[in-house]
Amino acid sequence: MDNIPTRYINATQKELSFSKSFGIRRIQNLLSGKDMIQEIHRHDFFYMLAIKKGAGNHEIDFKPYPVSDNSIFFIRPGQVHQLMLKAGSKGYLMSFKTDFFYPNNSQPKHLLRKASATDLYVLDSNRFKKIFSILTYIFKEYTNKNKGYIDIIKANLIILCTELIRQDSKTQANNNNTPAQERLQHFLELLEIHIHKHKQVSEYANMLNLSNYQLNTILKSTLGKTCSELINEYIILEAKRHLIATTSQVIQIAYHLGYEDVSYFIRFFKKHTGYTPEAFRHNFK
Repeated sequence: MDNIPTRYINATQKELSFSKSFGIRRIQNLLSGKDMIQEIHRHDFFYMLAIKKGAGNHEIDFKPYPVSDNSIFFIRPGQVHQLMLKAGSKGYLMSFKTDFFYPNNSQPKHLLRKASATDLYVLDSNRFKKIFSILTYIFKEYTNKNKGYIDIIKANLIILCTELIRQDSKTQANNNNTPAQERLQHFLELLEIHIHKHKQVSEYANMLNLSNYQLNTILKSTLGKTCSELINEYIILEAKRHLIATTSQVIQIAYHLGYEDVSYFIRFFKKHTGYTPEAFRHNFK
């Protein structure tokens, strides 16, 4: 079973240990006057690409997005993406690990989940300028490393996520941390962790100390989908990731996702996509 190519935050031995959990760089310095072309891969950290000026293409979990001015891409750990960024693009690329953002505090956890639920923010110039000023401040603190700079960076990450949530009209109505929202966030985290072994609604309901009916009611009211629908969507997404980003055989992917009956997995995949796994790989890779 091949693993999806995964990238990590790079840090030299001379850097402080926290640099293994956080980094921010100017895009123009990374490009050095050349186009950036990345093959499909995933990260074990959150990845934010803030484009002040730029062009290119960015595909996230098989959904294509154009790169444009005043845009922000926010990618969660585990998502697969591939990027083509044209020379001359300007902005920041920031990466950070989950435990850097909220080691012992649940409130930043909810902010991060909400802010990163949107893959792409396209803002007007005034709104982008406000977000970009926060990133510039973070970059200066990271570069200068004056006393207390780590705490300042963490505080500004919270402000940044809060501002992104404010700017996103889709999440505006759900900005409050209601009990239903908190249960939803917890369910999504459990889904990412346990999907390879647990696929029944009752299993997730038990983990959340809810009945099947209560869990489905929460998910219908917040996302408009049932628990079964979300479980199936995540299984299909993870299968697509492995089909496109690796050369693993279908039987290996089926076993990896917890299916001993490969024929059943193939039928399940075709039911939800219209393609057999091999046909999907052939048509979209």
